[in-house]
Amino acid sequence: MKVDDIARHDAKPAPTDHVRLVVTDMDGTLLTPEKQVARSSVEMIDRLRAAGVAVCLVSSRAPVGIERYHQALNLNTPYAAMNGAVVRDGQGKTLSTLTLPVGAVKATIDMLDVHEVDGWLFCGSDWIVKDETAGYVPHEQKVLGLAPIVTKDFGPWEDKVGKITGSSADYDLLGRLEGEIGQLLEGQASVACSAQYYLDITPLNANKGYALCEIGRQLGVEPHEIACLGDMQNDVPMFDIAGLSIAMGNASDEVASHAHFTTDTNDNEGWAKAVERWILPRVSGSAS
Repeated sequence: MKVDDIARHDAKPAPTDHVRLVVTDMDGTLLTPEKQVARSSVEMIDRLRAAGVAVCLVSSRAPVGIERYHQALNLNTPYAAMNGAVVRDGQGKTLSTLTLPVGAVKATIDMLDVHEVDGWLFCGSDWIVKDETAGYVPHEQKVLGLAPIVTKDFGPWEDKVGKITGSSADYDLLGRLEGEIGQLLEGQASVACSAQYYLDITPLNANKGYALCEIGRQLGVEPHEIACLGDMQNDVPMFDIAGLSIAMGNASDEVASHAHFTTDTNDNEGWAKAVERWILPRVSGSAS
């Protein structure tokens, strides 16, 4: 499959010819499989900055998992954590927070328990688990650089939850639960996989479309002037409203169908290639 062979989603407007802001997912997109930012991507961020175009990070990660990249890239722009449940300014001050209804938290945890899926809670800067050795907990601890709070009872945190993550090596099961929990919590929560092994349940408006709009509002940029990049189902809400949306080559065909273009993979400089090919030519208002 060639990088731009995927048809745009039905009724999606044509891409904008003028970009003023770039909003990007992290894992699977800006970050390599080794969780690094490629030198070519750093160079493109510098070129965008020199052209007056800000770059903002939007991720399913907790804030602490974003901060060190935000600092290392010398960004002073707003960023969104937990798919938009937390939005912070360039200095780390919280601008907005959203939490799940307690009933939705209880119902989700019950569903995950029934299917023997490891459930985690994210409350502000706290990550709460029931077993620090189970499944993907050690992996996430390494990614976040944060030790979890270990408890046998989620009760004290149930009214403070910004995100629930179900983690499992059974990817097909998580795919099914994405639909089942989504139906169960319709009108109460946003439900989407952020990785093959992670299913995220966030407040109803805590999705990356909301995050993109909120960041744009903070910077005085309209959604149709924003370019976004991503690779997973939880990136689709921002693909559907951004003026220019680019899927990574490692995205599924379904996810990519919501984007205007598809670039190379995150292990082959796909982010930098997308910026150079489709975004920089639109910074001045004239598409290539």
